[in-house]
Amino acid sequence: MLTLVPTPIGNLEDISLRALKALEEAELIFCEDTRVTKKLLGLFSQKHNINFENKEYKSYHSHNENQILKTLESKLFEKNVVYVSDAGMPCVSDPGATLVDFCIKNNIKYDVIPGANAVLTAYAMSGFIYNTFTFHGFLPHKGSDRTNKLKSIMQSDKLGILYESPHRLLKLLEEVTIIDETRTIFLVKELTKLHQESFKDSAKNIFETFKSINIKGEWVVLIEPIVFQGEALNISDIQDLDLAPKVKAKLLSKLTGRKTKDIYQELL
Repeated sequence: MLTLVPTPIGNLEDISLRALKALEEAELIFCEDTRVTKKLLGLFSQKHNINFENKEYKSYHSHNENQILKTLESKLFEKNVVYVSDAGMPCVSDPGATLVDFCIKNNIKYDVIPGANAVLTAYAMSGFIYNTFTFHGFLPHKGSDRTNKLKSIMQSDKLGILYESPHRLLKLLEEVTIIDETRTIFLVKELTKLHQESFKDSAKNIFETFKSINIKGEWVVLIEPIVFQGEALNISDIQDLDLAPKVKAKLLSKLTGRKTKDIYQELL
């Protein structure tokens, strides 16, 4: 059996009794980083007087998961197998999903223990009352991919949630301010840790504030959605418009993500 075990994102007291039991009973532990996991279990051992000795540890991360998957056999999961990422919930901007998929395809029993998660914690802290949101992980670091991704978040009718490093946070705030300086955003750093701190204001005000404060730490950023007064355009709306084929193709390309050239040929 495979069990996905979430680990604390900061405060060690956020580990659950179920998670500790699964780690204690594990025979094989797949880890995003074996060094991080061993250190964490050492702290839990001291705090909860639990013996985590005589366990096998294997590295399983984004750079080696495809290689590891090729070597896996179903009989391996006759053992108590656990997967843990460095912090938080596996599969949420962390490895683990490919192991779950392997279990599904091979009819292997698996379970996921609920636990610490930065996305949901930040969402609950934000005070935003929108019922739907989209999680984007980390944006591309630079170039048109980053620009286009941020534009799509800013133009969405769903609350946008993303992660950002301290090295690019000020750049992100500037980019958001350029698109819409009045947009309300919420930021929180170092969730559950000693230096946890949150901010909620317009993009412009936060950008100006952050120019002169310490922004070290990992950040979760929530961006207020656009609230449409009317109905959003759909494909059929654009297809029915009396427009030149080239213009119509460009609009449909923006809406669908398909190549303008392909749509233009179909319209002709």
